[in-house]
Amino acid sequence: MDKRGIVAGLAELVGDRHVLVEPADTASYTRDWSGDNLADPLCVVRPASTAEVSAVIRFARAHGLAVVPQGGNTGLVAGTSATGGRDILLNLGRMRAIRSIEPTDMVMQVEAGLTVEEARSAAEEVGRLFPLAFGAQGTAQIGGAIAANAGGLNVLRYGMTRNLVLGLEVVLADGTVVDTLSSLAKDNRGLALHQLFIGTEGTLGVVTAASLRLSPRNTRRQTALLAFEGLPEIVAFASDARAHCSDLLSAFEFMPGAAIDLATEHVESLRDPLEARHAYYVLLEIAASGPIDLDALLMGLLEDAMGDGRVLDGVVATSDSQRQELWLLREAMVEAQAAQGRHMRTDFSVPLSRVAQLVKALELVVERELPGWTSLAYGHMGDGNVHFNVLPPEGTGQAAFTTAVGQARTRMYEIVRSFDGSLSAEHGIGRERLSALYADRAPEVLRLAETVKALLDPEGRLNPGCLFPVRRDDEGEHA
Repeated sequence: MDKRGIVAGLAELVGDRHVLVEPADTASYTRDWSGDNLADPLCVVRPASTAEVSAVIRFARAHGLAVVPQGGNTGLVAGTSATGGRDILLNLGRMRAIRSIEPTDMVMQVEAGLTVEEARSAAEEVGRLFPLAFGAQGTAQIGGAIAANAGGLNVLRYGMTRNLVLGLEVVLADGTVVDTLSSLAKDNRGLALHQLFIGTEGTLGVVTAASLRLSPRNTRRQTALLAFEGLPEIVAFASDARAHCSDLLSAFEFMPGAAIDLATEHVESLRDPLEARHAYYVLLEIAASGPIDLDALLMGLLEDAMGDGRVLDGVVATSDSQRQELWLLREAMVEAQAAQGRHMRTDFSVPLSRVAQLVKALELVVERELPGWTSLAYGHMGDGNVHFNVLPPEGTGQAAFTTAVGQARTRMYEIVRSFDGSLSAEHGIGRERLSALYADRAPEVLRLAETVKALLDPEGRLNPGCLFPVRRDDEGEHA
């Protein structure tokens, strides 16, 4: 069947308006958030229900097409960059229903196209908290967050997305709908099958709905920005803070002074709230839902840390607007990097005790192999997640950028491996990190993963080239 026939057949399933072909209509779906990766699918299809997702997948299978599931298109590892020529980009943005919210059970069931921000707001309206939070939450969709096992700002207290999912509705590669949606906090009826689809980037099935674990809504919070001389002091303070704050520590972010400079240059209304510029900053937040004196808790922590000289200076937000300004420093720092153009992004994790040594080793790589480039090490210190990004000098050409980054990234992956770390803490593998994954994991681990893929998607039609290599017998159809 030619392209015209395929488009017509898909239109019969989801409606003419929801099969997009023209570049002007597909542009927002085919360029990722970073602007670095472009997709070139046969078409973009926007189903409105689980039944339509199933019908589209069955149609694709019958006509030798691949299906690339897509959420809010906020990924950073080319996870939805379909380039096979016979790939359907399946965007779930029309599936936005909140099927149920049960405050007593602390559970909500939502469809995959609902944004993370919308899920958070819905929980807030009934006095509960959906704790997943990160910069792109206004655009990122629940299905995409599940597919990537998104992390974000509150992992320290609430865990990754995996920890927030009680069950899923998933469409398999043959169109079968599997429903494991559940409101049960405890359920030991055999395999927790829903866990198979979390963090596997749409390669084993298409998530269409999820049961999400909620928490009590935090009615009190304290937020502080603190200054430090170096990372060893921050690592020690992070451990002490978690113990002192009685598991109420929700976020613990670290940033270098250069990142604060970027943020304040990018957003004119922002300023460094501390009088002097410092080498490193920590943005921490403690929160509670009950009558706990967080002010006394935080002051006790800071008195000890400033008394022994680890914390050099700091400011505590005294209003919600001041709290938002402190968090805007963290968000604007990321936006400022994107505004400067293409740069090297990484997403490492190591044991907390080794974060300072890792950053020092990575900075040496930049010094030796990328002279003139600017490195920024920041991230979620509380859970050992370091985003070590590197910005090229102005005027660096595309060819020079690609060569330099490729060499440096390979060396950095080797260093992270030597620290018993991970090359992907929360962003996933996608297509960008596929070769690095296969160099990193043990052969028996990769074989087991490929066995699961072959069982659930024997024809290799779900997101080919993402997370798993395209098999040779599939290359004629999908490559």
